[in-house]
Amino acid sequence: MTNFCDLTYSELVAWLESYGEKKFHARQLFDWVYKKSVFNWDEMTNLSKTLREKLAKGLHLPSLQLVRVVPSTDLETYKFLWKLGDGNLVESVLICSGDRRTVCVSSQVGCQAKCAFCASGKQGFMRNLRPGEIVEQILHINQWLKQKDEQVSHIVYMGMGEPLKNYEAVKKSIDLISDEETLHISQRRITVSTVGIVEGIRRLSTENLKVNLVLSLHAPNQHIRKKIIPYARKYPLEDILAAMDEYTTKTKRDITYEYTLISGINDHPDHAQELAHLLKGKQCTVNLIPYNPIPNTKLQRPDKKAIKEFRTVLFGCKIVNTCRYTKGDDIAAACGQLALQQQNETSNPTLPMAI
Repeated sequence: MTNFCDLTYSELVAWLESYGEKKFHARQLFDWVYKKSVFNWDEMTNLSKTLREKLAKGLHLPSLQLVRVVPSTDLETYKFLWKLGDGNLVESVLICSGDRRTVCVSSQVGCQAKCAFCASGKQGFMRNLRPGEIVEQILHINQWLKQKDEQVSHIVYMGMGEPLKNYEAVKKSIDLISDEETLHISQRRITVSTVGIVEGIRRLSTENLKVNLVLSLHAPNQHIRKKIIPYARKYPLEDILAAMDEYTTKTKRDITYEYTLISGINDHPDHAQELAHLLKGKQCTVNLIPYNPIPNTKLQRPDKKAIKEFRTVLFGCKIVNTCRYTKGDDIAAACGQLALQQQNETSNPTLPMAI
């Protein structure tokens, strides 16, 4: 059977016509699923029984199984753990800030990048997500938000996985969620994060999309980057920055460089000076993220004094920067943490379950 959320509007029209149905039903179906968050054929009351039977036999409606949802103590961040049809686990995070409701989606089960500071790679890499499995994360959270008369406003591809290593599915999911017939989320409110997949960055720059691009930089030089990001051995920093410049030139979109501050690794004022030199003259913002500790690693978060000194150097060099103090530390909200915790609990059932 085909997953409903894998289909674009034109693909759904083609599916309907192949079953002898009129194409106007496509708009009705998209309205039920994407606008009204109805995931049961029998509840779609303006469709004939015959059509509903055809749909039930040929298309899967959104079917992610919610394993748990964990709120932060301040109720500004919610971690969702989903079970896929094959039993694999993925995560999404809902971040509430003012009127914004931002969903951080996963694009892969596990991650091939295996960055030293990230929990996703600790699970290994299982598979890519299909477009519909990415879209479903947003749909289910939208359904959950409807209880509060709220809806998702922004999307970031910063969950489990490297989005540009699942390029086709990520691109199609962006097309789906920005379509006026579906969620109609502006592409300017969609952000794709990459560890630096050069061919993916260059390809994305040719797609005529208006999405924001974020580079997970995390180091001021190639030497340090290779120590904490294995992919850096394949993609030299010089090539990555050239591809990012190309993206800016072609799309006219500003770039954000994310930099996780790790104590004793990349947080010294000299590193800040080197980072400022690396990014001098670029149209960009540096988003500093104090490290969010994960189990079984020796990496530590810098103290507030070190973070302040780092920022002071950047400001002195006229590098625009923000500091995103991590949200959801109390609920393991960094990507991959909750899924890794669930895996450990499944293999060791004596561990307490978070609820």
